[in-house]
Amino acid sequence: FKNFTQISERLSPEKLVEELNTCFRAFDHIVSQYNDIEKIKTIGDAYLCASGLVHHKTIPKNLVQAALEMQEFLDDHRQEKMKQGEPYFEARIGIHTGPVVAGVVGFKKFAYDIWGDTVNIAARMEENCEPGRVNISEATQGLVRYNFDCQSRGRFPVKNKGMMEMYYVRKR
Repeated sequence: FKNFTQISERLSPEKLVEELNTCFRAFDHIVSQYNDIEKIKTIGDAYLCASGLVHHKTIPKNLVQAALEMQEFLDDHRQEKMKQGEPYFEARIGIHTGPVVAGVVGFKKFAYDIWGDTVNIAARMEENCEPGRVNISEATQGLVRYNFDCQSRGRFPVKNKGMMEMYYVRKR
């Protein structure tokens, strides 16, 4: 979420948790409608999910569609919050396609997680995204270009990767 710290300073702890719960429950509902998407975890103000963990050759079109639906929910929620004069969350969503390692590590408080360069690049796609948008890598765009209107953004510097081509997804 954009400006999470500043927004959290304006809300009571209870109201903050209520808002996060509202948004993350909506995201859970969206994700649950696609049998190839798995919610991995929430990390503070971030929501991490993945597709293709079971069927390794899946095309990420459901993941991109879910991301667009999440942004649509947040836009509707923002409009309600603005009418009430209350703060609202805006999100940046980044998606990349590639291999990951998934599993559980440690021996206390088990938590399923995913790791790898693909996860890091997805995080960089999010960092380079405008609020309210879905930013995808060239690898993802190549797989979903016939399903979505993707707008080339050009090449951007990505930490530890050099320049990478990025695309905004506009619609199905």
